[in-house]
Amino acid sequence: MVRIDKPHKKVTAILQGRVGSTRLPGKVLKPLAGKPAMQHVYERILHCRNIDRIIVATSDKERDDPVADLFLGIGIPVFRGSETDPLDRYYQAATHFGVNHIVRVMADCPLLDPEVVDGVIKTYTEGNYDYCYLGGEFPTGLDTTVYSYEAIERCWQEARLQAEREHIFLYMDHHPDLFSIGVYEKHKGLRHHRWVMDHEEDYHFVKAVYDALYKPGHLFLTRDILNLLEKEPWMLQINAGIPR
Repeated sequence: MVRIDKPHKKVTAILQGRVGSTRLPGKVLKPLAGKPAMQHVYERILHCRNIDRIIVATSDKERDDPVADLFLGIGIPVFRGSETDPLDRYYQAATHFGVNHIVRVMADCPLLDPEVVDGVIKTYTEGNYDYCYLGGEFPTGLDTTVYSYEAIERCWQEARLQAEREHIFLYMDHHPDLFSIGVYEKHKGLRHHRWVMDHEEDYHFVKAVYDALYKPGHLFLTRDILNLLEKEPWMLQINAGIPR
């Protein structure tokens, strides 16, 4: 695909999501505090100081029409591509919109912390890395990765394993000699927390957090969730049986 837009030099978040999950079907559109989960992810990204633009990448399948319609309806650019090859979808989206620096954001992470995202972007930018990710002991669901367009393009050209096509960063992890890789660490001792919506129990946990903390116009962060869980430790048991 030839780039149809001029390269966008600043940082762009590509929000990736589709409804065809096998473990939790339709998870990205499940309601949280009256809105689809994926819309909450988008609204949280808006608080990132180091992100200049947001686009959405979903599949070209008819069942993902509601995802595309949701964001086109609020004026957000949408790219639709391969359902079975996420790496191709991501690369084609970046190419189509002329993206140079990419933050990968997952639609099933509605507890994403904008402060963490900004920290990873800052490390990526200051270190002039090809790829930078959140390291350390953090809750599943805060995962953040930033890439250069050139790094994504190389992965797209060279990745052959199915797992490397499904997980955009995996080819870089398998070939650290080919890329300049940075790590941003912020948290310790939080690895046992599970804040991603991948199973029904996860959804019930995230919903409980939103029911307790969400207020329109108010952003709650990792520290607010930890304070809540300290006061309401029973919530930790909602999805405790699912391994990381």
